[in-house]
Amino acid sequence: MKITLVGSGYVGLVTGACLAELGNHVLCFDVDSRKIDVLNNGGVPIYEPGLKELIQQNREAGRLQFSTDVEASVLHGDVQFIAVGTPPGEDGSADLQYVLAAARTIGRTMQGFKVVVNKSTVPVGTGDMVKATITDELIKRGFSPDPEQRRVLGQPDFSVVSNPEFLKEGAAVDDFMRPDRIVIGIDDSVAGQEARDQMHSLYAPFNRNHERTHYMDVRSAEFTKYAANAMLATRISFMNELAGLADAVGADIELVRQGIGSDPRIGYSFLYAGTGYGGSCFPKDVQALIRTAAECGQRLHILDAVEAINGAQKRVLVGKILKRFGEDLSGRCFALWGLAFKPNTDDMREAPSRVIIQELVSRGARIQAHDPVAMEECRKCLDVDFTGAPEKLAAVSFVAQPIDALSGADALVIVTEWKTFRSPDFLMMKSALKYPIVFDGRNLYEPSIMSEAGIEYYAIGRPTVK
Repeated sequence: MKITLVGSGYVGLVTGACLAELGNHVLCFDVDSRKIDVLNNGGVPIYEPGLKELIQQNREAGRLQFSTDVEASVLHGDVQFIAVGTPPGEDGSADLQYVLAAARTIGRTMQGFKVVVNKSTVPVGTGDMVKATITDELIKRGFSPDPEQRRVLGQPDFSVVSNPEFLKEGAAVDDFMRPDRIVIGIDDSVAGQEARDQMHSLYAPFNRNHERTHYMDVRSAEFTKYAANAMLATRISFMNELAGLADAVGADIELVRQGIGSDPRIGYSFLYAGTGYGGSCFPKDVQALIRTAAECGQRLHILDAVEAINGAQKRVLVGKILKRFGEDLSGRCFALWGLAFKPNTDDMREAPSRVIIQELVSRGARIQAHDPVAMEECRKCLDVDFTGAPEKLAAVSFVAQPIDALSGADALVIVTEWKTFRSPDFLMMKSALKYPIVFDGRNLYEPSIMSEAGIEYYAIGRPTVK
């Protein structure tokens, strides 16, 4: 099958490479010529485990290509995936300008029948907007506004499908190739049925063992994506709020997690207390769902609380540091392990590390930071965060190895749970630090082990070791 991905960012690249791996002929389009040049020269503009190798082997096999040619991209794919960004506006609503621009491009150029698939995370009702936008462009080209008439007259026709992605950054390739569910929203028109048949064929390789596809109407499919992310964000904020209470009453939130997670109605996933969620999905999608409710005259009280708790949670570790060292951190140096919002990615969007760095530096501290893959991306983000304050930017340095960050630091602050941080040499850690103090924002270590090592230990909702 011939597939076009409009947008060669995170979702577009993963989707395109994985569909090419299944034998489809995929063209990834983007208006950013620099990004396409990087891809055509064998590079990958994002970090995602396994993606670079997958792109390389499918380019070499001739199944995957990258282009800035608008007309070629529309004419290539019988199925047109829209996988562009939907950044949050100032009011929290999703910005659909890139989605609708893609729809206009398809409508201006398309021939024959196209299945137009919204892969971007979009508010409920976006499918209707995309449909109207493409129809307007067809009318401008002299074609009928009536889809039945277009079919009778042999004019270009289309159907809009919602097919939200459920990819975890750091495991996106595996998530795509081994999905637990495939959600497809279609309408009940003749064109919708044709689109269903094509989508069924496209995803058939994933359903050989058992049927994973859930068919529904377009609006329900759009809502499903937001509801899924809002639920996961809720679980995280729920545990983070309980962790604060565990600190107050002397309970261990990790033992609590194990106790409630063993209930099959609850399960263990997304119940880890920490420094709060970040990334491109949870913050944006929670805000967009809140905004959608407001537009309907409703208030989502739970999600209001989820967002507020998460904002506060990013500063909990800072509070513990200030309680230990005082409000004035002038002359203090902190080692920081982990910058990306989660492991196995270089994504710094809404990363708790950015809040922690700003809070510490604003109080006079210096930072020695290490992350396995996100340091370059962090530099770019801090350039923005510290605009107009070069002295604050200069207070943050990046080091090649975790041990290098510890040298002469007053304490270690752990923000991201990379595997490489899980089993350190505690004796070496203790000797490298000026003071044997660890603030663990991801609860990586057992308090009893830290006590035996003679390390002062502050975690999230777990017993403090002094």
